[in-house]
Amino acid sequence: MKLLSSALLLQAVTAFVPGSSHHRTPLSRTPSHVKHSVGISLGSTSDDDVIAPLETTSRRNFIAVVPTAAWMVALGVSTTSSPSAAVAATGASDGNLPDLPRDAVRSYLQYRIPLQIAADYYIFSLQSMVGDIEQWGDISQLFRVNNNKGQGQPSRIERDYNNPMKVLLLSFPPDVSEEMRTAQFRFEKAMNTISKATSGYKKDLPVEIDSKSIEQAKQGWEEGRLALNEFFALINAEVGMSELKPIPSPGPNQAKEYGRSARRFNELQKKTKLCQNRGGPALSQAWGQLMVSGYLQDSCGIPDLEDYFYQKA
Repeated sequence: MKLLSSALLLQAVTAFVPGSSHHRTPLSRTPSHVKHSVGISLGSTSDDDVIAPLETTSRRNFIAVVPTAAWMVALGVSTTSSPSAAVAATGASDGNLPDLPRDAVRSYLQYRIPLQIAADYYIFSLQSMVGDIEQWGDISQLFRVNNNKGQGQPSRIERDYNNPMKVLLLSFPPDVSEEMRTAQFRFEKAMNTISKATSGYKKDLPVEIDSKSIEQAKQGWEEGRLALNEFFALINAEVGMSELKPIPSPGPNQAKEYGRSARRFNELQKKTKLCQNRGGPALSQAWGQLMVSGYLQDSCGIPDLEDYFYQKA
């Protein structure tokens, strides 16, 4: 029985490893105005292999829609919400969604959870990293583009923030889309400010830190916070709901005003990192393919993403 199970697993891995000639999962297309703005292919990056936006975001399809968060590579459980979720998940008939273009509805339902998780990272992780020179080397990694084996992969900042924002603004009506584009440009500019201020610094490399660089990095974080909040406000107003939570300004009451749990965020990061590392770097992509396809179920204890999204402080 063990030999049979191993053989089936090996067959499944072979079937879903990019480049395998045995099987290719049929993928639907995404609108032409969206597919070039964000890389959402699991294997190949050709136009024929782009996954179309899904109606809802679950633990299984989260990594398919946003190849982010490198720490989400191995997600893959049931697409249904947890029965214990305190708030019913938003659907296409809620708020102003019925009045919006279909692409806007699909993009919103697809990217609202990833963007809120990105906001959690911004306040719970990046904020402290900017204020700690010892972590500036880690910040540089967020802006690093991976050109492994000639296949350029966007930086984490691109994957988690800029790309989802671009997909959303392209799918919304023109009147609000221009305002969203302005906010996205402001966020991108703020990230460039942080990148320039923190570049060249490494934890084990003694270098003299210019006080101006510290202030510049903090200024970039604050400008990015304001831009991200503006983007969230525009989306909330357009969809007629206040699901995306803005990031409060730094201060003693920041965590209380934000109303989201740092403990739950850290738990999510730890468990998704555990899944990412399963099997080692060489097998991480294969594990991700199998989980997304439904061949394997999550055994890392990943929290239900909709329950996480609707959390109460």
